[in-house]
Amino acid sequence: MPNFFKNTILTIVFFITISAFAQKGKELNIQSDIEQIDEAKYPGAIVMYKSTKQVYIQHEGIEMWCDLAFNYKDENFVRAIGNVRMNQGDTITMRSNYAEYNGNTQFAWASGGVNLRTPTATLDTDTLYFDRIKQQAYYRNSGTLRDTASVINSKIGRYFLDQDKYSFVQNVVVTNPEYVINSDQLDFYSESGIAYLYGPSTITSDASIVYCERGYYDTRNDNGYFVKNSRIDYDNRTVYGDSLYFDRPTNFASATNNIRVIDTANKSIIKGHYAEVYKAKDSVFITKRAVAITVQDQDSIYVHGDRLVVTGIPEKRIVRGYYNVRLFKSDLSGKSDSIHINQQTGLTQMIGKPILWSGLSQMTGDSIHLRSNTVTEKLDSLHVFKNAFLAKQDTIPLSDTPSKRGYNQVKGDDLYGTFLDNKLHQLDIIKNAESINYMRSDDGVLQGIDKSKSASITAILENNELVEITKWRQVDGDVFPLSKFEKEAREFPGLNWRGDERLLTKEDIFKGEAPFTLTKIEGIPLPEIEEDFFDNTIPDNKLGIPSASQLDPSDFKNREEDSPSIGLPVNDKATIKQDSLAPKNPAKILKEQPPVKAKDSTQTEN
Repeated sequence: MPNFFKNTILTIVFFITISAFAQKGKELNIQSDIEQIDEAKYPGAIVMYKSTKQVYIQHEGIEMWCDLAFNYKDENFVRAIGNVRMNQGDTITMRSNYAEYNGNTQFAWASGGVNLRTPTATLDTDTLYFDRIKQQAYYRNSGTLRDTASVINSKIGRYFLDQDKYSFVQNVVVTNPEYVINSDQLDFYSESGIAYLYGPSTITSDASIVYCERGYYDTRNDNGYFVKNSRIDYDNRTVYGDSLYFDRPTNFASATNNIRVIDTANKSIIKGHYAEVYKAKDSVFITKRAVAITVQDQDSIYVHGDRLVVTGIPEKRIVRGYYNVRLFKSDLSGKSDSIHINQQTGLTQMIGKPILWSGLSQMTGDSIHLRSNTVTEKLDSLHVFKNAFLAKQDTIPLSDTPSKRGYNQVKGDDLYGTFLDNKLHQLDIIKNAESINYMRSDDGVLQGIDKSKSASITAILENNELVEITKWRQVDGDVFPLSKFEKEAREFPGLNWRGDERLLTKEDIFKGEAPFTLTKIEGIPLPEIEEDFFDNTIPDNKLGIPSASQLDPSDFKNREEDSPSIGLPVNDKATIKQDSLAPKNPAKILKEQPPVKAKDSTQTEN
């Protein structure tokens, strides 16, 4: 016989053998005290009863016990009734009122008070499917999982024995003595107690509510990591960030990239790209383009520093800013080494080389205090301590020095200012007041330079322009023409004009700083959606359902409404809901997005 035909015959025999083996598995081994056959009542079955001990069933590494069994030898199938117990090695134990087991497909179905135990958790449901070939269990009519830390309820659940992983879908609720998690889709690893949350999810406790649309939570150690629209709500503070870390035992949270901390009690917002929140201490630390925004009608105050620290309960909130502090308001801006804001008293202290600009005028001194009215929340007054200096550059170049302009100057020991309708209205220079004023006519012609000394000086401003100056108890002074006013005397000692540093917009609080790029965040990938538990492509007549089974072909169909809504299908046999926004391409690989240039942290106030 030609080799071609020999090989063909061998191939045919081989496939017939494999097919037969697949259709007819190893025979069930069933033992009982009492057996009987009643073809009229139970056709094709050997009825096996418990007497002193339960009926015992063994097959391919699985053991079962029950009070009553119907053994269908021709179909290699058994129905077990009453106190059913099933063991697979030392991995799982299942109890139920009723069970079926198909020796050919190694498929088990249990109903009525089903209790599945693993070394790490216990699952209770009314109906459970168990595929021993896939090593997966599945329920779709609600179930409850209990592990050492939590209780998890869901409508749909699937257990992967090889990973010790549960995938829960629809109405997932994790109940812990300290918190409750609500999610539409959650993967839980029983051995480690790690839960992955997908879709809109919340973690609610007495002290906080965490929200995310993709997250990781360690149910044993009570900490988690959250990305995608994540936030933490406290009693009077909400923290937003591209990624959030949360540790419940220490009441600590940290946030990275595009952070907003909204203080509802004090109508303030803090922004930046890294933050730490200590709930027990009622404090927030924020850095990387940190900005504190105090909302005041349509004219908010912006404070920026290398780092900002907010401490204290709402009624006694303190904001501290350190290094390279900048302050901006539509008609007022400033800089200092550090800043201290007491929201209870309304006092803002600018410390270390402070400078304030009101319109084109600049104020300097050893330190500067701003005070707000805590009732109206509007600026009320300011105080420049020691070496107070008020200067404004003249508008027209000097005729004898075209490259330069003169400076209107007032100096003294202290300076007091008052605000009217949130705008600087009056300045009082107290003690040892001196002034240099370039006097011009309405058409800009220089009429003379007034230099004088007095006990104090009062200046009135309108729309940030000096409109009136009053000298009190003048002791010395004269008006000089430009030609008679020596150049060396045109500036008081201590004048340090810094007009080019003036902040003109809220974005200028970052002026001069290096371009900022966001930190690359380690994301949480979408879950891989495994092949459906049931294979819808198998024709009904090929499912191998024994004639005595209580199941029918419709029970072996995967229903789309029971499928997860978020994930990456591993192949075309893995189903997700059609309305899901997740990619449909099988085994699509998620790629990290590169860091992008940070947007201005002040762009959105709310």
